[in-house]
Amino acid sequence: MGFQEHGNGELGLSAIPLGAKNKYTRMGSDHTEDYHDGLDQYHQEHRSKSTRKYVIACAVFASLNNVLLGYDVGVMSGAVIFIKEDLKISEVKEEFLVGILSIVSLLGSLGGGRTSDAIGRKWTMGLAAVVFQLGALIMTLAPSFAVLMIGRLLAGVGIGFGVMIAPIYIAEISPNISRGSLTTFPEIFVNLGILLGYVSNYAFSGLSPHINWRIMLAVGILPSVFIGFALFVIPESPRWLVLQNRVEEARSVLSKTNDNDEEVEERLAEIQEAAGSANSSGQPVWRELLFPSPALRRMLITGFGIQCFQQISGIDATVYYSPEIFKAAGVEDNSKLLAATVAVGITKTAFIAIAIILVDKLGRKPLLYISTVGMTASLLMIGITLVLFGQGSSAIALTILFVCANVAFFSVGLGPVCWVVTSEIFPLRVRAQASAVGAVGNRLCSGIVAMSFLSVSRAITVAGTFFLFAVISSLAVFFVYSLVPETKGKSLEQIELLFQNEHASIQGSEMELGDVEQLVQNKTNSTAQID
Repeated sequence: MGFQEHGNGELGLSAIPLGAKNKYTRMGSDHTEDYHDGLDQYHQEHRSKSTRKYVIACAVFASLNNVLLGYDVGVMSGAVIFIKEDLKISEVKEEFLVGILSIVSLLGSLGGGRTSDAIGRKWTMGLAAVVFQLGALIMTLAPSFAVLMIGRLLAGVGIGFGVMIAPIYIAEISPNISRGSLTTFPEIFVNLGILLGYVSNYAFSGLSPHINWRIMLAVGILPSVFIGFALFVIPESPRWLVLQNRVEEARSVLSKTNDNDEEVEERLAEIQEAAGSANSSGQPVWRELLFPSPALRRMLITGFGIQCFQQISGIDATVYYSPEIFKAAGVEDNSKLLAATVAVGITKTAFIAIAIILVDKLGRKPLLYISTVGMTASLLMIGITLVLFGQGSSAIALTILFVCANVAFFSVGLGPVCWVVTSEIFPLRVRAQASAVGAVGNRLCSGIVAMSFLSVSRAITVAGTFFLFAVISSLAVFFVYSLVPETKGKSLEQIELLFQNEHASIQGSEMELGDVEQLVQNKTNSTAQID
């Protein structure tokens, strides 16, 4: 039993000093404060973990539509080999079949902007899945090229809806500190879909040409089934809810996606201010886009331009026609061709992990620089390899190496960061439809590249086509330097002010986050004085 000596020399049987009431009260108070501090810290850590898991789940479910796009891109590269054999289609029809999905998907992207403003972000994702499912089912059962094209058109519209809405939804629901990495999820799922498409090609290539390509296309229906489940799990975008004057619902969503109540109220106030500007603008969104202010014009040029460069630098040609590229290097066996494309898919998927880790730490522009410079060098080396080595084992090895390097550099930057930037830079009132314009540029350029690659490569050789892609990719480096701002760590409302500020340079110099926050504070103070 422990005894304690007190200040008066007496020994007590407890740790409570006798005759020292004030001292006891002070100690008890300290322990109580420590206890409450520890409890608060525990609750804060628990809420942070819960918030992080919830936001990641929302980003994953919102990105499922992008698996459909990726799967179609990957599976069609191999399926078209057997479609040609089964349906006896010409090379022109092959190009048309491959490229038409990208062209038609721009209709879905255009319609997706208005639809997401009307029915909400998450239900637009659901509509995208339904339309794609119908198209995939028709393609699977198609008895002729004409019916196959009908299914392809429907699938394209569904993909167009899905590809433009996922980054917007994720950007609007994510905390500022992790928005960049979360907005890369759609590109991750595109890459995952491409890889699954390549694996499907390889797995079913041994079946009859009348059956195998149908099974390959049918497998693409499966991801959209999970999207139906996702609609009952994920919430609506808080920014869309505020636009609909459903403020309490928006606050509830923000409380699940932000770490503390102070941040929730801060974000909500910013969104309400932006929504107030949107509702009081007095003109339709289409008129603003056709006759933009100087700030919005810079946003549109940046968003549309980076989306176009993502595709005209040749990534879809590399993915869709990788078997043709490897044929040019000397690979002849179909199984070996499809095995080589699996290596491309694995590389493309694996390297996007670098973007996830670094986009919110290193920033958007550094990753874009690394990506575009690396792609330019890789595309140049593909052309040089095909010219110097012709066909043979050395040409095959080097071509596979540099094709993998090209898709790796794409996945590090231009692939995912393109969608991150586009989803961040537009004001709330025009975000969905302006992002749709960027997605249209993306899909249009993708379709042009996909529908012309074989014809162009016949005219100027495969090597010459890659030299052309290298030139375009080098132009992307200068575009990033001149017109793409750094948006790391800034709220969506702060980014809007960055473009509006007359001192924001369009020559590539960046504003500090503190400067933007000061602009927000000044704008808030001005509003308060007017009130």
